[in-house]
Amino acid sequence: MLNISKEKNGKACTYFLEGRLDTTTAPQLEGDIKESISDVNSLVMDLAKLEYISSAGLRVLLSAQKTMNKQGSMVVRNVRDEVNEIFDVTGFADILTIE
Repeated sequence: MLNISKEKNGKACTYFLEGRLDTTTAPQLEGDIKESISDVNSLVMDLAKLEYISSAGLRVLLSAQKTMNKQGSMVVRNVRDEVNEIFDVTGFADILTIE
C-alpha cells in the first residue's frame, strides 16, 4: 500500500510518499505525477516514510527526473537507509539528486 500526499505552491510541488512503491502502486503515483507537474519547475520527493521501492517505483522516479530535467529540477529528500541501499545498488544514487 502507498499513501501519496502532495503540496503544491506556485511552481513548486512536494510529494510525500508513505508505504511501498512497487508494481501495484507505481502506476497510481505515475499518473498523479503526470497530471501535476506540467507547470512545475521544482519537484521534491519526500521519502521519509517510504519503506520499500521496487524497479517499477524506480522507473517512475526516473521518468519524473527526465521530465524535470527539461523544465526545472527534482530533489529526493529524507531517504531511509533501506531505500538508499536500493538506490546505491541500482546506480540511482548517481542519477537522482538526493539530499
